[in-house]
Amino acid sequence: MKTVRKILFLFIFITSLCSFSEVFGINPNNKPVYTDAVYKESIHSVQLYRDGWKLSYPVIDLNSELKLELGFDDISDDIANYYYKIVHCNFDWTLSDINEGDYLDGFLPEQITEYALSFNTYFSYVHYKIKLPNEDFRFLVSGNYILMVFEDMDEEKIAFTRRFLVSDALVNVSAAVGRPVLSMFRNTSHEVNFNIETGSYDIENPYSDIKVAVLQNGRWDQSILNLKPLYDKNGVLEYNYQMENIFPAGNEYRWFDIKSMRYQSPYIKSIEYANGHFNVTLFPDQLKANTRYFFEDDLNGKYFVEIQEEQNDDTDADYVYVNFSLPFINPAEDGDFYVMGALTNSTYSAQNRMSYNSESRSYELNMFLKQGYYNYRYEFLKNGKSAGDASVVEGNYYETENDYLILVYHRGSSSRFDRLIGYQIANSLKKN
Repeated sequence: MKTVRKILFLFIFITSLCSFSEVFGINPNNKPVYTDAVYKESIHSVQLYRDGWKLSYPVIDLNSELKLELGFDDISDDIANYYYKIVHCNFDWTLSDINEGDYLDGFLPEQITEYALSFNTYFSYVHYKIKLPNEDFRFLVSGNYILMVFEDMDEEKIAFTRRFLVSDALVNVSAAVGRPVLSMFRNTSHEVNFNIETGSYDIENPYSDIKVAVLQNGRWDQSILNLKPLYDKNGVLEYNYQMENIFPAGNEYRWFDIKSMRYQSPYIKSIEYANGHFNVTLFPDQLKANTRYFFEDDLNGKYFVEIQEEQNDDTDADYVYVNFSLPFINPAEDGDFYVMGALTNSTYSAQNRMSYNSESRSYELNMFLKQGYYNYRYEFLKNGKSAGDASVVEGNYYETENDYLILVYHRGSSSRFDRLIGYQIANSLKKN
């Protein structure tokens, strides 16, 4: 852990207003990029969603009554001093060129003061939560934001970061997701076409000033960026491509239900109590690639925390170990398999990388998860690559139900940041 921290804090960025450590990846232009990530080992079940809707995407409208709720657990008997800070970012998640006073009315960082101890659980933890915005601040501008949580008023002791969005809702976005026109994609992909109606909102040059991001199921690593409008017809920008807007459709996510330790729900092979905790073993999963498509309702990779026999999901749900297994005759020599979804922050790390067991001839993984309902899938990451491939195990089927989040950004010639002026959530099966 000390080695990881040393490497992490080699990348320290100092703003003109204040100094703080950033945790980021590097884009092709060698700029720091903010991501969703957890850096403290004891932090689990980080969720950021619209208040009152646990399965929503973390986006709200500027100057509305809507709020975001953040919840997370620290596996500990002790209450820690966590603080939070909010940073404004550009379209590409690099730090924007505006100061905190330009995008927030209020002053941060502030301490997270709402917390509760776990009750009657085998693993002790402290559950923390906050709502955004709150009495400490309000948002002044739209765009991409990063929530940074750190310890002891020390911004180098970062616990985790989370992305979220604030929209101006200045333009209208209409979209249609369907089966691609081109035959080479017709059975395996989705085509996402959309229009942007600018109305009275003035855009000097839509071909240079407008940026668009299209995300599949809310994942930034599965997005199409910087599409340009094909046409501008009297204030209606048309994005009706036939190739540039194609997404591999994937398959429905797998799922398991661990809201109760008293019975075995579908896909659970066994529930055993040993060494002071529960172990849940899933039935070995089968390859879905090159088979017939089968519809099964899913959460598009999300999860929610819940316990069936108690009252308070935040503090009464326990943590259990969940065992995954994926039979494979021989181990892959050119990469690794990962369990993916919101339960793993949709990132590739040692915590969700599977190991090959030569005796069972399977890839296996043991994960530490809070009781609830989970979606997941398997992705193969080739050596040296940064993006995984779900089609190896899951296949690609045009019938698959997916969400597509369309984000529209504007930066005029005199602006210093990217404004999020509108968004739309389109679905491959449901009409807007």
